Amino acid sequence: MSDKTPKEGKAKKGGNKLVLIGGAVALLAVGGGGGFAAMKMMGGGEAKAKEDNSPKLIRKGEEDPYAAKKEGEGEGAGLAEVEGDGGDEYRTAYYTFADEFTSNLKDTGALVQMSIACSTRRDGRVLLWLKKHELAIRSRFLTILADTPENDVSTVEGKERLQKRMTAAINQVLTEKEGFGGVDAVYFRTFIVQ
Repeated sequence: MSDKTPKEGKAKKGGNKLVLIGGAVALLAVGGGGGFAAMKMMGGGEAKAKEDNSPKLIRKGEEDPYAAKKEGEGEGAGLAEVEGDGGDEYRTAYYTFADEFTSNLKDTGALVQMSIACSTRRDGRVLLWLKKHELAIRSRFLTILADTPENDVSTVEGKERLQKRMTAAINQVLTEKEGFGGVDAVYFRTFIVQ
């Protein structure tokens, strides 16, 4: 038997539990502090401000970091691009859709056939996205044309409204696909109603 009284034995057992719990809390605190320090060092502790990575306006004379590579042959090959001193502060780049658009007009047997180009003052990513998503944009254009009455394409005001609808459609497709539009205007290269 032991020389200890029953009270001393109980106090010793309770003290051991207290030491074990205190040790576990200390280990958790040290481990948690180490984990927090590791998170801070890896940059995971605070939410960083999201960098604006949208296409930027390109001033005349500035280098476009996303410019398409120049082809060696063809019209204008070897000529340096020259910007005028007047007019808009930003350069304008154009994209021409590869094929013509042909569609029936709304509530009539008339057809419209047109070739289309558009412009942007933003960096070359917009032109790259136009090429990448041309199929989706073509589909949206054909839907717009099929919903356009013949009266709208027979007046200057109607054609201007159609251009604005097409510009909005391009920007909507690009925003859905890439998170940013960037097209400033649509232009008719040819426009025939039959």
